[in-house]
Amino acid sequence: QVQLVESGGGLVQAGGSLRLSCVASGGTFSRYAMGWFRQAPGKEREFVAAFSWSGGRTNYADSVKGRFTISRDNAKNTVYLQMDSLKPEDTADYSCAAAALGSGSSYFYDYNYWGQGTQVTVSS
Repeated sequence: QVQLVESGGGLVQAGGSLRLSCVASGGTFSRYAMGWFRQAPGKEREFVAAFSWSGGRTNYADSVKGRFTISRDNAKNTVYLQMDSLKPEDTADYSCAAAALGSGSSYFYDYNYWGQGTQVTVSS
């Protein structure tokens, strides 16, 4: 059983930056693809970014390409989401997810484990 704990959310002005972290425990982190998803009030869960378990493949939603960067540190069992040039429409609850031997899918149902989420609020 893999446990995921996110941190780093908060309130930031438009144009600012935040870095989210997600620490995993209970599994072999390097064998999991890691993804970030977000959900705003009244909206469906939305894919943000993902990192495959091998080969260093990354995948981004069009809405965040060029602004967000996903990275992972297998030695620290941690995946990061660097968010720059934030916009009010980026406001959401951000969750990380893990998929055993995953390719970095953008589909939430491909992920086996989920964190509780961390709130990001971008003011205009």
